[in-house]
Amino acid sequence: MRKLFPDYLFITLKGIAMGAADVVPGVSGGTIAFISGIYQELIDSINKINLSTLKTLKTNGLKATWGAINGNFLVALLLGIGISIFTFSKVITHLLETHPILVWSFFFGLVLASIAFIWKEITHWKARSIIALLLGTVLSYYITIAEPTHSPDSYPYLFLSGFLAIIAMILPGVSGAFILLLMGSYATVIGTINQLREGITQMNSELLGQAILKLVVFALGAILGLKLFSRILTWMFAHHKNTTLALLIGFMIGSLNKIWPWKEVLETRINSHGETVPFIEKSILPQYFNGDPKIIWAIVMALAGFLVIFGLEKLALQLGKKE
Repeated sequence: MRKLFPDYLFITLKGIAMGAADVVPGVSGGTIAFISGIYQELIDSINKINLSTLKTLKTNGLKATWGAINGNFLVALLLGIGISIFTFSKVITHLLETHPILVWSFFFGLVLASIAFIWKEITHWKARSIIALLLGTVLSYYITIAEPTHSPDSYPYLFLSGFLAIIAMILPGVSGAFILLLMGSYATVIGTINQLREGITQMNSELLGQAILKLVVFALGAILGLKLFSRILTWMFAHHKNTTLALLIGFMIGSLNKIWPWKEVLETRINSHGETVPFIEKSILPQYFNGDPKIIWAIVMALAGFLVIFGLEKLALQLGKKE
């Protein structure tokens, strides 16, 4: 069915939600794409962008080629992601610093509901699906307890960071931001985004040039990683859908350790602003938390996160009926 302007506006809003998730270590933009009903279209659209399609530009024209790669969908989604990352990177960072338990509780509810949502998509369970579930859970859990590293602030490392982070970002349950944190590139990327914002507001060409160059290198790595991995995902969904979904559920279950609201700080670090922030943490029970555990509010926020997914599912069903 042909999409109208309101449809693309809604896709942009989904992109904003994806972008907001992608800047938080522990939360996956791929999860948002999946539960909002655009994951398959996103992967298929990315996979359509190849040399053979672009070669038809001369013969079929720009309009036909643009339609073949689902260009309107990709632009609407990327616009939302870009707006969100550029606008909310500071807001989410601030909320995580000032209200960490409430923010993580909300995301914990989001992921729990997402697990239930994707679980329903599996039509039947076989031995390989169960193995994939366990493998995804163990792998994702060990990623969450891996020790972050400090990276060299170099362009090749930024390229590699973009390559690996984008693969994680399009996988439900695997946080691209957390992969950046593990590689030591998270502060560099967020700092570069903030530097770009400052360069624009201050009309500082030097700041702008440095920020744009870093972001271009990061983006090139991301584009390469996205293009290579989209082919793998397309094949997996086409030939082993239930096993792939089970693997993704495992990733999400394992990621719950990272977004558990109550943490004990084992080691701190100095961030780019000279502030002392947590570096290595472990999940603990609320009663052992050093401070006010805010259990009631945490439950409320987790329920709110759960209901957001429930609402998105109902909305998607209603839109599906209209179509």
